[in-house]
Amino acid sequence: MSSTLRAAGAAVLLVLALAGCSTSPGRASGNSTVINVVAAENFWGSLAEQLGGTHVKVTSIINKPDADPHDYEPTAADGRAIATAGLVIVNGVGYDPWAAKLADANPSQGRTMLTVGDLVGAKDGDNPHRWYNPDDVRTVIDRITADYKKIHPADAAFFDSQHASVLSTNLKAYFDTINEIKTRYGGTPVGASESIFAMLSPALGLNLLTPPAFLTAISEGTDPAAADKATIDAQIRNKQIKVYVYNSQNATPDVQAQVDAAKAAGIPVTTITETLTPAGASFQDWQVAQLGALKQALAQATGR
Repeated sequence: MSSTLRAAGAAVLLVLALAGCSTSPGRASGNSTVINVVAAENFWGSLAEQLGGTHVKVTSIINKPDADPHDYEPTAADGRAIATAGLVIVNGVGYDPWAAKLADANPSQGRTMLTVGDLVGAKDGDNPHRWYNPDDVRTVIDRITADYKKIHPADAAFFDSQHASVLSTNLKAYFDTINEIKTRYGGTPVGASESIFAMLSPALGLNLLTPPAFLTAISEGTDPAAADKATIDAQIRNKQIKVYVYNSQNATPDVQAQVDAAKAAGIPVTTITETLTPAGASFQDWQVAQLGALKQALAQATGR
């Protein structure tokens, strides 16, 4: 365990010793019907907040666009939040190991843990970017609501109502735009910079031609193979792809070279980001903005 985690654990133990049993685990002080929720990342935190409404208090640890969930160093405040939470949501699949370690270091019988990777059956080594898979998003939404109802059964009707509203109203444009892209542009060949888009492209019906090993290498911060880079260069040079999609929060020299080459070849380029952008955006506003930009790029490339 790192010195940072040890410090966080010590701080949490002090908080628990001072708090004693004065408040029910996971309930906000002064209001016994409010569930304390901690999400490791703000994309899950945004959904948790909308699903819980006034009956939850959500804290997202990764809540700034320039924070990197992969190598985040937790603080003592993070430890205190997790130690007193009624529900903790972590992504898993190797994406945020610090969050699970922090929870393990500060066990609580009154806490519910939701690990997204475990929920959707993802194994170590699988693509961790589950919030870019619309089916997984729906699965997580269902589980968060079920967990809220388990933690506070008296509010079950309220949580069911929130669940219906989030799906039918809040996320309507998100699901509608996905379906529109699939219907209009299904089968279109595209390229991408990393494995985030490999989670989304199947739902959009797009044909992602970029070698999977390249996508994984960029996501994991390792050097991509020369053969994969040569394949992508040829795809761009010969205009085998219609649109190039890249993560603007991780524009490595290799990626930037591909972006420049695509633009020079007249291939539309559009961006996505790993975490909510801008800061404070809701999950759906963030995703719909990106999907809208992609739709415009596809329209430009295909003329339809």
